[in-house]
Amino acid sequence: MKKAYIFPGQGSQFKGMGKDLYESSAMAKELFEKGNSVLGFRITDIMFEGTDEELKQTKVTQPAIFLHSVVLALTLEDKFTPDMVAGHSLGEFSALTAAKAISFEDGLILVYKRAMAMQKACEATPSTMAAVLALDDAKVEEICASITDEIVVPANYNCPGQLVISGSVPGVTKACELMKTAGAKRALILPVGGAFHSPLMEPARVELSQAIESTKFNKPVCPIYQNVNALPETEPAAIMKNLIAQLTAPVRWTQTIQHMSADGATIFYEVGPGKVLQGLAKKIAPTAEAMSV
Repeated sequence: MKKAYIFPGQGSQFKGMGKDLYESSAMAKELFEKGNSVLGFRITDIMFEGTDEELKQTKVTQPAIFLHSVVLALTLEDKFTPDMVAGHSLGEFSALTAAKAISFEDGLILVYKRAMAMQKACEATPSTMAAVLALDDAKVEEICASITDEIVVPANYNCPGQLVISGSVPGVTKACELMKTAGAKRALILPVGGAFHSPLMEPARVELSQAIESTKFNKPVCPIYQNVNALPETEPAAIMKNLIAQLTAPVRWTQTIQHMSADGATIFYEVGPGKVLQGLAKKIAPTAEAMSV
């Protein structure tokens, strides 16, 4: 029996996240306060008492989810015994930090820089994303490829029958109509600030690559299955290269869980806010167990 620990991405935040952890563990409190110090503002005040709108700010959302996930993993201490890890988009940084490939401080700094670079890219070009339900992945890919006058690409392979597309507003709007015509149950524009995991994130990728290349990466304590290829990796140079490519490449989450399952994972522990990933894991690998830490 192998244990896989999976870390959530943007969208899992909720008001009050991490507060119980902060109040019940001296170690967690110390780590959260270290996070406040690294960021230069009291993000814990927004996490514990802020409004949904405040939590949705990019400069808050990504570091808040990272902090909640990583602090939870670190407070498990010797009970955190992964045979493999993975993270959905932003969650890949949490997974790498929990698996000791990067330090807590460096992980948080990278996540904050990532959030700000993505925000800048979103403001530079109006763009969006849409969820496509109950349509074969190959058909979604074919429709995206058929639109040549606008940018629209598959962005998140979340589970069979659930794929998110990303691109320019006209491109995504046009693709949604074609998806519905092709038999999609739904093709719904999402309330997001931009086209994550698409070529429109190229300015953010360039900016983040400089930060990643100047950060010290170590060999993680176990393989990390990375978003860009859904394959296990332990070599720092390859991890860095895949992490840089992540911003403009699709998140291959379906394939990630399939590969982890094929490599022996029988239980998936979601580490962080929300329960989205354990729900996806149950759909992708129905024979495996999935639960929150």
